Amino acid sequence: MTINDTDNTFVSNRRTLRATLTKPLLLIAGAALVAGCTSTGSTETSSSSGSSAAEGGAAVTAAASPADITTDLAGITAKNVAKIAPTRLAEGLVPPTNRWFSGLVFNDQPMAVFPMPLSVAETDTGFGLGLPTVTATEKTIMGGSNPQIQVPLGAAKMQVTAYDTLSVTSTYSDASGNAIGSVILVQGSPFVTYTAAADQTIALEPVFKAGATEGSYSTTVAGHEYGLVVGGGATVDASGKVTLKSGSTMTLYGAPDGADAASLAKLAADPVVSTSVDHSVDGDTVKTTLNYVTANGGDTAIAPMAGQTVEGGTKTTGTYASIYGTQDLYSGSSLTTTAPVTEPSDQLDLANLSDEDRTALIEQIKTDAASIDFAASATDTYFGGKMLYRAANLLTLAEQLEVTDVATTLRTGLTAELTKWFDPKGCDTNATKCFVYDDGIKSIIGLEASFGSDEENDHHFHYGYFLYAAAVVAKDDKALADGWAPVADLLVADIASSDATADFPQYRNFDPYSGHAWASGSSPFADGNNQESSSESVNAWNGLAMWEKIRGNQDMYDQAVWMMSTEANSAKLYWTNTDLSEFPAFTHKIAALNWGGKRDYATWFSPEPGAMLGIQLIPMGSYSTYLGGDADRIKANLAEAAPSGYGAQFGEYMVQYLALADPAAAREQLANLPAEIDNGTTKSYVMAFVFSQSSTEGQ
Repeated sequence: MTINDTDNTFVSNRRTLRATLTKPLLLIAGAALVAGCTSTGSTETSSSSGSSAAEGGAAVTAAASPADITTDLAGITAKNVAKIAPTRLAEGLVPPTNRWFSGLVFNDQPMAVFPMPLSVAETDTGFGLGLPTVTATEKTIMGGSNPQIQVPLGAAKMQVTAYDTLSVTSTYSDASGNAIGSVILVQGSPFVTYTAAADQTIALEPVFKAGATEGSYSTTVAGHEYGLVVGGGATVDASGKVTLKSGSTMTLYGAPDGADAASLAKLAADPVVSTSVDHSVDGDTVKTTLNYVTANGGDTAIAPMAGQTVEGGTKTTGTYASIYGTQDLYSGSSLTTTAPVTEPSDQLDLANLSDEDRTALIEQIKTDAASIDFAASATDTYFGGKMLYRAANLLTLAEQLEVTDVATTLRTGLTAELTKWFDPKGCDTNATKCFVYDDGIKSIIGLEASFGSDEENDHHFHYGYFLYAAAVVAKDDKALADGWAPVADLLVADIASSDATADFPQYRNFDPYSGHAWASGSSPFADGNNQESSSESVNAWNGLAMWEKIRGNQDMYDQAVWMMSTEANSAKLYWTNTDLSEFPAFTHKIAALNWGGKRDYATWFSPEPGAMLGIQLIPMGSYSTYLGGDADRIKANLAEAAPSGYGAQFGEYMVQYLALADPAAAREQLANLPAEIDNGTTKSYVMAFVFSQSSTEGQ
């Protein structure tokens, strides 16, 4: 996709294929190990080594932030305000918040993690792993931690010493601080490899017995078969004890359904040592390529997320059960998944409004504009951001329909508010409506927290609203955009840094393997990390795309399109249109809260059915047509969510959702909206959305 600053619609059928390599760094304590190619223009030094920290591999200096980000950081108020801090992270590593493995790094005790298709539980003394036993009830699909294989190391301490895009390495040490060994967990891999840093003997529980294939061992626990292979001079005796010398490896794995442990023994013997991800926008498709580097450069086993569309790949025998459905198994060194492009957008198509609709909409715009009081706007980053988003959409409507006086007033108010929020030194004198950089947690944080944003929760939800509003207001005013960029670009770096740097983690929230973001900063939960509002996550990447568009940053725009499209696809796969046929005991239409180890029909704030669906719709922007395409499913979801009509919380968004299936029915429901419209939108915008769907029906 190529930016054309003269094309305001920014939709092209002649997208340019642009592959963006994610700079696949294996971050280790105090260093960054390069494991593959870098993107165009990188100044990073390459290394052919793929060693982990525990193996004492070669390393290069951690990547510095781009010069403009370094300058922006020097200009913003620095203050340590985060309420979380890593408790098991090697010195020199950027704290990996909002990751599938964040529970290993934060909290009093390490939490279980879910590198699908496995679950893994680490402690200071050793670790356990297992395949999930997937069960379902009316409101929950449960996998959970299932450490059927125990690896007692006799260690005194565990800490995370390396991580990259898809993997994390933990190092175990004795009471004197000497390293015993390290374990690498890899998303999409059934293999868990332990590398010894000293001579040792491990009594695995239960005992593994020699199999028919030389050098392979297996055991079965409660119907799950597990395999074991060793390398680098390690041995397994008749009692099942594994003896390793420094540098030896031991790989444990779960056998797939439909195949035995021996079928994976050869692949398991070549351990994964690092990973990376490539992404591209190719026509109407985005692609995500998961890359796995092994110790000997060979193939490995890869299990993509259930439901994902795989391009090519060599499928092998066997599958894995997961809470998201059956996972297929492939062999190779990489695997590509695809998703349809979801077009970023900042305005509705109102070209075909009838005169009657235009008149009604103009009157409602005037009414809604009169209710916006910038002086009384929310001062935290969530509700403050939503207010700016709401006003920005109203501004766009007013300008589209040439309600000039309203547009002028809104533009003036929005400009003043955003200028305050984007003052780099605002927090020197103000306690609200400003951002600081916390060098301890390596993050931009709004000084007035909301929903645990000072615990790194939900940053993408919050900052997407700001980026969108800034893009709308400044898209035809370069000087204004330039003035806001020092802070706006730091918000981008906080939630979507394309590279892992010394100042920000790569992507922070977004998980390329899972295809969606994680919301919790420290993940202090037994079921892993989680995300509730899939739609606000899509909205975040739409805001990112709109901002990068007006800045003319092609690479970051393409990254935003990839993130947005992948997240939108996953939102339907795992939240709103999820295939629940494998879980008949789960009786609801949607999964409202997804975790690493379970899926719930629940929200953090309400037990009402409308909340379950509504939080997957908010804020229902012009780009939200990605939610359409299956009218019957939309109607079924709404029947469950709004059995008594659309006057309840989030009813306005549900009427917009209805318009994607039945515009005429949605038009009729405009008279039955909630008495109090959600603060992320206006009645004007709800009407305009429904009218825009009505005017395009049948085209």
